[in-house]
Amino acid sequence: MSSWSSPIQTRGRSTPSRCPEYGDRVTTPLARRERHELCDLALTVGEDAPTLCGDWTVKDLVAHLLVRENRPWAAAGIVVPPLSGWTERSMERMARKDFGVLVEKLRDPGLTMYRLPPAEVALNTLEYFVHHEDIRRAKSGWKPRDLDPDDVDLIWKLGRGSGRLMARRVGGPFRIRRTDTGAEATLSSGDDPVTVSGPPGEVVLFLFGRDQIRDIDIEGPPESVARLREADLGF
Repeated sequence: MSSWSSPIQTRGRSTPSRCPEYGDRVTTPLARRERHELCDLALTVGEDAPTLCGDWTVKDLVAHLLVRENRPWAAAGIVVPPLSGWTERSMERMARKDFGVLVEKLRDPGLTMYRLPPAEVALNTLEYFVHHEDIRRAKSGWKPRDLDPDDVDLIWKLGRGSGRLMARRVGGPFRIRRTDTGAEATLSSGDDPVTVSGPPGEVVLFLFGRDQIRDIDIEGPPESVARLREADLGF
C-alpha cells in the first residue's frame, strides 16, 4: 500500500498561519485555513478524484461548497430533503464550469454571510474540516493530522453543539469523550448511555457519519451500540 498524505501537511504539528494584512497579532481562523488547504489539495489530486461523500468527486464537493455559500436559497435541500432536487440541479450547473475557476472562487468567495467572523467560526469550521478530510482520507495511506491544541479545542467545542443535533437520530442516551483530556459531553441524556471516545477530530468525523476514522471506541449496552452504528449521522 502506498503512503499518501496531504501535500499541505508540514513536519510536526500544524500551527495556525498568520494574517499578513494584520501582522502577527491575529491568526487566520481555522475555518479559513481549512478552506485554503482544501483548495490546494483539490488542485493537487484533481477534479475526478474520489471523496468520502458517496459518489461525489472532488469537483462535486467543490460545487457543493460553492452552492452552499453563494446560493443559499438553492442550498436549502442540504437540510430540507424535499428540496434536495433543487440543490442537486444547482450543483450540476455549478459543476459545468472550469474546475480551476471553481476552486479559486471557493478559495476567495468574496463577502458572504459565511465570511462574517461569528458565522465563519460557527458555520464553516467543521464544514471545511470534515470536507478537507473527505478528500484526504479518500486515498489510501492517510494519517490523522497533528493539529494545534487550540484548533483541537475549537473542533471539540463546535462538535459538542453539532453532536446534540445529530444525537436526535440515535434515539437514546449518548455522550462523547475526548481521550486526550478525558473531557466528556452529554449529547442526549438518560440512563446507560452509549459513549463514543477518541481524539476530538476523529469523534467529530464519526458524528458526521464518516467511517474512515482511527482510535474510536464505542461503549454501552449492546442494543444501544447497534442502534448508534445503524444511525444516519451527519447532515
